[in-house]
Amino acid sequence: MPHILIVAATPFEVQPLLEKYSIILTGDGLVESYVSDTRQLSVLITGVGMVNTAYQIGRNSHTIYDAIINVGICGAFDTHLKLGQVVNVTKDELSEMGAEDGDEFIKYKDLELSGTSVYESKWIMRSKEIAELKTVKGITVNKVHGNEENIERIKKLFSPDVESMEGAAFLAACKGVSNYTQIRAVSNYVDKRDKSKWEIKLAVSNLNTKVLNILTELFETY
Repeated sequence: MPHILIVAATPFEVQPLLEKYSIILTGDGLVESYVSDTRQLSVLITGVGMVNTAYQIGRNSHTIYDAIINVGICGAFDTHLKLGQVVNVTKDELSEMGAEDGDEFIKYKDLELSGTSVYESKWIMRSKEIAELKTVKGITVNKVHGNEENIERIKKLFSPDVESMEGAAFLAACKGVSNYTQIRAVSNYVDKRDKSKWEIKLAVSNLNTKVLNILTELFETY
């Protein structure tokens, strides 16, 4: 019986999953679990942002999990992605990590320093539900983009498909785990901020439907 950990920034993003497994959260940073004869599922709410995410995963690293899945919503640079579409973010980059040189931005990899700003998922468990998802590249930011000039600059520098505030930090913190990946649903396009065009409820609904299917498959297979 695999022990799976679901990591999310906010309870809202996993509310249908919490209801399905009757998991009651008592606070951010606390792992709440569902255990039966065939299923062991835990949920960790980290709070928004890469610092909260990395800290909370590290704080709870004493428990060994067979798989950890980061779930949440994201903004899409790629307009070929549909609002509400669920994707597998297999590569993610800390796009703000680097240096300014006048009007130019120097990527971290070009600074000739140790370490990296790019992280990738690792998943070896068989899962048709995950395999059928479109794989995309993400960037992780402290400040989501809403300025047209900055958006175009980011597209040229990194060619990202999506952005979130936690993804790369999650992937970095999970190194050493056997299986970890990032499943997100597109809630909006990265553009000048206009919440009337966002589809957050649709994204959360589609996300949870997919994640529940993934969990069912994994629990039935392993």
